[in-house]
Amino acid sequence: MRVKSLEISGFKSFARKSIFEFDTPISAIVGPNGSGKSNVAEALRFVLGEQSLKSMRGKRTEDLIWNGSKSVERQNRAKVTITFDNRDHTFPIDYNEVAIAREIHRDASSEYFLNDSSVRLKDIIELLSSVNIGASGHHIISQGEADRILNSSPRDRREMIEDALGLKIYHWKIAESERKLIKTEENVRQSESLRREIAPHIKFLKKQVEKIEQARSFRDELASLYNEYLKREEIYLSYTRTTLHKEKNELEAELKTAEEGLARAESMRGVNHQDSKESAELLRVRGELGNMRREHTELGRKQGRLEGMIEYEERRLSAPVESENKMIPVEESKNLAENLYEELGKAERSEDLSYIRGVISAVRARVGQFLSSIRGDAGVAERNDNAKRELEKLRDEHSALSKAQGELENSMNKLDARAKELERVLESKRAETTDAERISFELRSKKQELTLRLSMVHDRNEYFAREEVAFKEEIREGGILIGRLIQDYPNFALDEGSALAEPRSEQEARRKKIERLKIRLEDIMGGDAGSDVVKEYEETVARDEFLAKELEDLKSSAESLRKLMQELNETLDGQFKEGILKINKQFSEFFTLMFGGGSASLQVFYEKKKKRSDTDLNLEEGIPTEEEEEAEEGIEVAISLPHKKIRGLQMLSGGERALTSIALLFAMSQVNPPPFLVLDETDAALDEANSKKYGDMVQNLSKYSQLIVITHNRETMSRAGVIYGITMSADAISKLLSIKFEEATQIAK
Repeated sequence: MRVKSLEISGFKSFARKSIFEFDTPISAIVGPNGSGKSNVAEALRFVLGEQSLKSMRGKRTEDLIWNGSKSVERQNRAKVTITFDNRDHTFPIDYNEVAIAREIHRDASSEYFLNDSSVRLKDIIELLSSVNIGASGHHIISQGEADRILNSSPRDRREMIEDALGLKIYHWKIAESERKLIKTEENVRQSESLRREIAPHIKFLKKQVEKIEQARSFRDELASLYNEYLKREEIYLSYTRTTLHKEKNELEAELKTAEEGLARAESMRGVNHQDSKESAELLRVRGELGNMRREHTELGRKQGRLEGMIEYEERRLSAPVESENKMIPVEESKNLAENLYEELGKAERSEDLSYIRGVISAVRARVGQFLSSIRGDAGVAERNDNAKRELEKLRDEHSALSKAQGELENSMNKLDARAKELERVLESKRAETTDAERISFELRSKKQELTLRLSMVHDRNEYFAREEVAFKEEIREGGILIGRLIQDYPNFALDEGSALAEPRSEQEARRKKIERLKIRLEDIMGGDAGSDVVKEYEETVARDEFLAKELEDLKSSAESLRKLMQELNETLDGQFKEGILKINKQFSEFFTLMFGGGSASLQVFYEKKKKRSDTDLNLEEGIPTEEEEEAEEGIEVAISLPHKKIRGLQMLSGGERALTSIALLFAMSQVNPPPFLVLDETDAALDEANSKKYGDMVQNLSKYSQLIVITHNRETMSRAGVIYGITMSADAISKLLSIKFEEATQIAK
């Protein structure tokens, strides 16, 4: 691969298009001072991607564009194109000719082109680095910079040598890996932070899901109990409805027959006979007896309700006290309000004063519990005392009801005995009356009995109506708790005969069990199915698992990057040390050639530098800062001149420094030869004898790299195959002339 041509248009003093053809190993560019020779070297830096305006003797982008003269107006853009012969495919692209162009405008915008296609600066740098070419690398040595490698610090000198050895690519890869590692570590911290944030939420949701699962278990059990209970209740109500209707019709028919017979008997007696005092009393006693029986049944229902409330208060009193000063969730407040609303609604529909008082007492207890949970530790003892007082009150009411029930049973036994006694009295009187009177009395008694039985049937109908309402209410409440499962009870398999033969106490026991289970279910979830909570829990757990996997991948990636950086550093260190050995060999040879003896070498050393710690505090606060040492690797140049006791660079003369820097630069170029080398008046400080040595070295270097030499030295010019002369006329524009020695020799012959 070689440089074929360089085209400059509008760049600095080259206002018009100028084309340099580089067909020989050594091309020389000559001309008087100020004609624009060094602008050619800067054009090469420019097109190869140089970003420092200072290295191209400018302060602003506009300084690189032809700014006009008296006769030629200024340009609005500058463009430089360099063309390489790529027939050997040194560049890793499938083109025999590679043209790289850079164009800038006065608005500071910049464009890059590769074979007339727009590309990025990064693409140009990567392409050039593949063949050891850079914008400001060791292969472009401008005027006054030949001595720069000797004047540089050991650290900067190391960077120049790394550049010459083609090791910059490793620094770029290491820097890129460091940026990726920083980004990866930041992503690791973010992922860990996200996992820490959602961990308490997952824990909370898990507890809620456990409650929901428990509630579902209770709900399934409740559904199973409801199926049997409601099926039995439906059979009982259906049978009772039919029985009461049939009994009412039969009694009404018998009453009608008795009234007709009584009318005939009274007609035969010719006198209306009023009921005796005993008969009226018997009717009254039987009426009271019927009322007491209904009251006895109602007391039994009240006792059942109180037993459920006592069980609930005992379970609540034994429950552990929750943590101090806890926050009351909105859901808990909502559940409390809904439960109180439902219980007060039931009390509002009831006509039973004792039941209403019981509900009010339970509501007051639950509100007290809620207030205790808000008050925290100060309200725990008060809540327990209130709960104990409420439990004692419920037990007292239950005991009072039991006592009242016993007294009512005693009264019923007395009334029953009184009724039997009145019946015996009336029977005795009937025997003493005449047949008409006996018939009339019997019919009248039968009428009273039938009327009483009809009244009892009516009362039973009213009670039955309440049972039907309670059945429908039970279905409604069950539907709230278990949903559509409540509708499955008609399909429950149950023999009707065995269901009717079962005592009602068994069904009442089932109802109490259902009530207790309902209280437990409402206490846990309040009837909420919790599907949204379960869904949120599953989504949150899935996100946590995703973050865990992502975190694992990120940590693996970070470890891979650290391993890659370590490998790159090891490769860089190994190739650098190997390159130093090669440079030292060439450096010694060139140095000996230039000075006729002596020795020169590059030596690697480590310099300890102090740096401020990451934990440094503000010095303005008067607090001393901590410092830590780090080792920094650098390069020192060791020389020994023949016949002189000079061993330090600072003791060299200007010419000796020039020869030393040239020997070192040529040695660096020999170790890792770039495709081309630009020398901008590096021979300016040499005398005639050293110029010949310099020319021999240039001649030798041309075997490895294409040389573009900017010079005033005739010895150097004599080694060139083509000379480009640059002149500048009155319009301040650089103009190009060229001479090829081979063509000139043939013409001369």
